[in-house]
Amino acid sequence: MKFRLVIFDWDGTLMDSVSRIVSSMQAAALDCLLPVPSSEAVRDIIGLSLYKAFPILFGAISEEQSAQLLIVYRRHYLELDQTPSPLFAGASDTIKGLHASGYQLAVATGKQRVGLDCVLADTQLGSYFHALRGADQAVSKPHPLMLEQILAELKVSPTDAVMVGDSSYDLEMAQAIGMPRIGVTYGVHDSIKLSVHQPLALIDDIRQLRDWV
Repeated sequence: MKFRLVIFDWDGTLMDSVSRIVSSMQAAALDCLLPVPSSEAVRDIIGLSLYKAFPILFGAISEEQSAQLLIVYRRHYLELDQTPSPLFAGASDTIKGLHASGYQLAVATGKQRVGLDCVLADTQLGSYFHALRGADQAVSKPHPLMLEQILAELKVSPTDAVMVGDSSYDLEMAQAIGMPRIGVTYGVHDSIKLSVHQPLALIDDIRQLRDWV
């Protein structure tokens, strides 16, 4: 074992939920009478907390508009939008295999905690993770606070952990505290953006992760 702890992003890393996020955000914008952002614009903010993403997508909207947009987005994502969001092939087996091999596992996600709890229940993977952090439990990525909280909770040093994610925000927050990081190339950001943050590896399939940890 090169690492004691493997920390995963969720959307775009373990779950193929990008299309659902995009369509839910576009529907929420329409409902709230805001300009509908392009698919590319929404993809690029995945990984940030929603309150940090909203000004990027919609400009200087009021606190009341942000709060309403959050409510409407959640309703679309959790209840109304039927876009499939399955786990990526091999994700479930990878998590279970790492857990069985004695690794500690955690999630650090741009989702709010209520959304993370829902997908963990739906996928029946919740029991395999030793620590969880949603965007409303820490400062938004790429600030490293959620990683620092996980490390403190599990009593692991940054060099004994590895961050696995599909966005530059994931790798940047790990880089900020000297934590090794692995980028997955099938999510929202391409290998060029990911390479800026000097990952240990870039992988095209989550099943390749075992070769690096």
